Amino acid sequence: MSADPQIDLPHRAPAPTDTPALTSLEVEVIDLFISLVRMLGLPKSVGELYGLLFISPEALPMDVLMERLNMSKGAASQGLKLLRSFGAVKTSYVAGDRRDHYLAEFDISRFATGFIKGELQPHLDSGLLRLQRMEELVAQSPVSSKEVAENRLARLRHWHEKGQAMLPWILKFLVS
Repeated sequence: MSADPQIDLPHRAPAPTDTPALTSLEVEVIDLFISLVRMLGLPKSVGELYGLLFISPEALPMDVLMERLNMSKGAASQGLKLLRSFGAVKTSYVAGDRRDHYLAEFDISRFATGFIKGELQPHLDSGLLRLQRMEELVAQSPVSSKEVAENRLARLRHWHEKGQAMLPWILKFLVS
């Protein structure tokens, strides 16, 4: 018979933030790096993080990056970890602040070398193992399909060898 009383709570406005919105220039730079990392098969968040750090005049802590990019802690943490592993960002000490602050590295050769060693080389290595497994399977194949499969595997092995042969040249070009 008695209804629960309705309590009218005052509507709370979102807490004001001191973090500025992205400028048009920041958006353009971030968009450029998103396009570049997507070509490399990397997550969008990596391009967002690097783009903002690239255009930023000072080192930024992760929480500021998260807020300015509207990014989850997991995405920011993983993206920064990946960028650090490639040598694309580094941490910087800021007196009186215990947080890590991040700066973009501008030496493209460090980033590319890190990407090649961290992403491309492991894929080529696993590709070789897969080719070896495929060759074992082809050896067990019926004669009727064996010739075509052997020709295709020979093509894959050739591509793999060319990729492996190119890596030292690419690395040498980037370092010089």
